[in-house]
Amino acid sequence: MKKKKTTISDVAEKAGVSKSTVSQYINQRFRYMSAETKERIEQVIQELDFRPNDNARNLKVKKTKVIGILVANILHTLSTEIIRTVEQQLQQHGMKVFICDSADDPEKEKEYLDLLVSTQVDGIIIFPVGNDFKVYNYLIDHSIPMVFVDRLVDGVTSDSVLLDNHAAIFLAVSMLAEKGHENIAFLTLPIDIPITPRLERIEGFKKAMASHKLEVREDDIHSLPRNRIQEKLAQIFDAEKPPTAIVAGNDLVLREILSYLKKQKISIPGEVAIVSIDDVAYTEFYEPSITTIGQPIQQMGIKTAELLLNRITNSDQTPYITYRFAPELIVRSSC
Repeated sequence: MKKKKTTISDVAEKAGVSKSTVSQYINQRFRYMSAETKERIEQVIQELDFRPNDNARNLKVKKTKVIGILVANILHTLSTEIIRTVEQQLQQHGMKVFICDSADDPEKEKEYLDLLVSTQVDGIIIFPVGNDFKVYNYLIDHSIPMVFVDRLVDGVTSDSVLLDNHAAIFLAVSMLAEKGHENIAFLTLPIDIPITPRLERIEGFKKAMASHKLEVREDDIHSLPRNRIQEKLAQIFDAEKPPTAIVAGNDLVLREILSYLKKQKISIPGEVAIVSIDDVAYTEFYEPSITTIGQPIQQMGIKTAELLLNRITNSDQTPYITYRFAPELIVRSSC
């Protein structure tokens, strides 16, 4: 009986990868392929004595013209505004977007990533919430281009777009220091999962305070869930020496701060000055208007779309790049 000829499907099945990944290996296109995947495919090819023909070499996956966007928290104004710009840019290239909200939950993020891979999107834009590099390298194994936005992940090599967080917090602290504030508090969301902006802004806060020769006490930096911020503020203002200024880590933190101050009838900037990172719309119209550190959202969105399109349409082989955008101090009435 004549032995059945081994096919690319046989190799893909035994190696646990897609047929397109095997084709990428055959054609020596390794840009989005891990060393472990390459080794596994090579071993299976040798075991099955596979001889690729022209069809295997030319196999290509039909483009879906769909891009997945996995946002960390859809309530974060920065994220939604960047997504809007990205979507506009992608539509100009005939692309549609599929938006998923991880709700700051790494497990939910993983489920959505599995869904996006199974629907064969052409690329994925991620505002990552997890720190398990294997989850993101899974995309590389499946030859799916991706771009990180707002955050980085240790152990994962990818194009990334984010704010210069050290510069942002330095602008905030410097302005307050120049106005004579010495007792400055910084509030941010939890850092139990290493979220880049939160960690970098904490580190930047310490350095900025030191550069102005200001003491940083343990009680000056607070990292906690949004639903506990007002409780923490009550403790802060009940202290013997409450802060004369507060820097909010982002717009979600700012909302809780403003809500608490309004309830307690603590005047801004009379009793406490406020600066927030993220220049969301309401900060301009709040009474008093809030001094913020703005991010160039449109530029960040355009760059994100550009990076992903380059990887998809041009099989871009250039090294991965992390783009950090300069912040802008927007002075208003809160300090």
